[in-house]
Amino acid sequence: MRSIRTTVGVASILCVLGSFSVIAVAAGAQEPDWTEPVAPFRIAPGIYYVGTRGLSAYLVTSTDGAILIDGTVQENAPLIERNIETVGVPLARVKLIVSDHAHYDHVGAIAAIKRATGARFAASAADSAALARGMPRGDTHYTPTAFPPIAIDQIVTDGQTLTVGGAQVTAHLTPGHTPGCTSWSTTVQDGDRHLRVLFLCSITVAGNMLVGNRAYPTIADDYERTFATLSTMTADIVLTSHPGIADVLGREARVRAGDRDAFIDPGLLPTIVAQSKADFEAALAEERKAAR
Repeated sequence: MRSIRTTVGVASILCVLGSFSVIAVAAGAQEPDWTEPVAPFRIAPGIYYVGTRGLSAYLVTSTDGAILIDGTVQENAPLIERNIETVGVPLARVKLIVSDHAHYDHVGAIAAIKRATGARFAASAADSAALARGMPRGDTHYTPTAFPPIAIDQIVTDGQTLTVGGAQVTAHLTPGHTPGCTSWSTTVQDGDRHLRVLFLCSITVAGNMLVGNRAYPTIADDYERTFATLSTMTADIVLTSHPGIADVLGREARVRAGDRDAFIDPGLLPTIVAQSKADFEAALAEERKAAR
């Protein structure tokens, strides 16, 4: 079994996602691969990876502008900006920025990238206060890390589609990991086929308090609704904010080796959802037992 590390903020939490062990790290800790550069690359027509080895950022492009999904940690802003330009998109052509959830390892650089590009920023209502304040909402088993506050230009609702020229993304509210956790979808044409792409918001428990969460009392119910929602969805390509969960970099290596369809995996979403749901149910049972 291969191990990857992801930001969840509390030591010794272990949750399994498919063939990966996702190991929590101490609050405020930062893994070296979060800031380790990787060459940006094409995933599918009009979709590029512009993140680092350990944290994802994605660019959805068109001839009339681009949409950036996530920004990674604050110090990565210049790196993300260079990656955007490397794939042939001038910064001024990034017209819209969205994120999947209000944690510092995914939105820390957005305020700076927003200033550099002049793009508008859109977010769900339930994460808007956290994003504007620069601090996540919800009781956790760790100390959350602050990030630069982000000015929100537009509140998005479930099922709403945002468009920049020919690029578009549709919001799917999948709360639990944060109250406003938002997955985004788009469809791209690849020759004679249409590929459904899902940018999946995190669905791990990852240090969240599931019982007695005064700041987020509906957290357990939200997780359960999210698992139910995602179980009805289909995706040909799943892209995650921690690239290891969907083996994004490994799949890119397979593309370079000649497997042009390495990113296409319709079974990946149900696999991630099923394992995450099992991990959630185990964590919830443990917390309920401890609360008795």
